[in-house]
Amino acid sequence: MIEKRGRDAYPRFRSLPTRWADNDIYGHINNAAYYGFFDTVVNCFLIEEAGLDIHAGRVIGLVVETGCNYFAPLAYPETVEGGVRVARLGRSSVSYEIGLFKTGDDQPAAQGYFVHVYVDRDSRRPVPLSDAMRQALAQIN
Repeated sequence: MIEKRGRDAYPRFRSLPTRWADNDIYGHINNAAYYGFFDTVVNCFLIEEAGLDIHAGRVIGLVVETGCNYFAPLAYPETVEGGVRVARLGRSSVSYEIGLFKTGDDQPAAQGYFVHVYVDRDSRRPVPLSDAMRQALAQIN
C-alpha cells in the first residue's frame, strides 16, 4: 500500500466523467474502471505536456506494475477528479501515483500507482527518457 495522500499532494488534475457502464451490480464503480481512470490521467498529461506521440513516436511507455487502494465508493453519474504525481523518476522508468477524488473532497476515494518503462517501439528495449519528457515529469515530481 502506498501512503494515502490528500488532494494537495497532486500537482495536476483532470476531470473524468463516469459512465453508466462503469457501475456494477452493487451500485458503485467497478474496480476495473479505476485502472482506466489512472491510465487516462497519466496519458493525458504525457500527451498534452510531455510531448508523447502515441501514434508515431519511436518511444512508448509499457506498464509493468500497478496497484490500487480503495477508500470510499464512487458511482455514476459523479465526475471524478484524478490527480497525478511522479513518485520516482528513473533513467527509463517512471513511477506515478494517482488519486481519484469526488469533486471537492480533500481525501481520495481511491489511490493507485503504476510504473511505465519507456522502450523503443520496435525492439521493445528500454531507452532513456528524453530531456523534454524528463523536464515535464519533473514538474509533477
